Amino acid sequence: MTRLAAAFPADRAALVCFVTAGDPTPAATPAILDALVAGGADVIELGMPFTDPMADGPAIQAANIRSLAAATKTADILRIAADFRSRHRHVPLVLMGYANPMLRRGPEWFAAACAKAGVDGVICVDVPPEEDDSLGEALRAAGVAPIRLATPTTDERRLPAVLEGAGGFLYYVSVAGITGLQQAAQGSIDDAVARLKAATDLPVAVGFGVRTPDQAAAIARVADGVVVGSAIVEIVAQHGADAPAPVTAYIRTLADAVASARKDSPKEPRQ
Repeated sequence: MTRLAAAFPADRAALVCFVTAGDPTPAATPAILDALVAGGADVIELGMPFTDPMADGPAIQAANIRSLAAATKTADILRIAADFRSRHRHVPLVLMGYANPMLRRGPEWFAAACAKAGVDGVICVDVPPEEDDSLGEALRAAGVAPIRLATPTTDERRLPAVLEGAGGFLYYVSVAGITGLQQAAQGSIDDAVARLKAATDLPVAVGFGVRTPDQAAAIARVADGVVVGSAIVEIVAQHGADAPAPVTAYIRTLADAVASARKDSPKEPRQ
């Protein structure tokens, strides 16, 4: 969790980048992760492939299919995570996925395996905060942050439940839909981030539908983090094992935009 805290500096937003483990193959994933770091990603989200990724759009659904076709197993993902940690001591790594692969051997086993591999946080899309005891307790006991999701439909009555026991950062899903197909209007993002930051000291990162440097910069002016996923996954789909170079080039455009976003409109630093 210390790595996650350090990844969200007070003077600029963090760039959070997602790829699917095992896409196009488990052997190709480490170089793609290195490419994200080389391009300037502050936090890496590594997707765990699943047969029914209900929150994901066509690009990440296809990445899940490619990964599963390459016979990616949980053991491969944990090995990829451990190897990443040996190469990148200070870059936070978050596993993102669904309950079935995470809980199949029990929450204590999964939490301990994450901690051993150097994983900093876990986003489990389909375990609601009301069922925290199914995974969150084990993660916190192992020193791994349970990262929660808030959405446009998370109102003031439910937000305390979302925040209770959460760690690392709060992921604001800016659209009421699946990944990659649309982006919310900037005004609604501004309002939502202000409301969420008033309710928590956790950094607030905004994702779903972010593709261009201009979009990333607009979010970076108000949020603590910008999450980009589907656009990166599409580069991997196009280039396969040759994706590292174009991935690095694309991430640099986003990182530059995020880093410079507040220079012309300074904000009060996050407390």
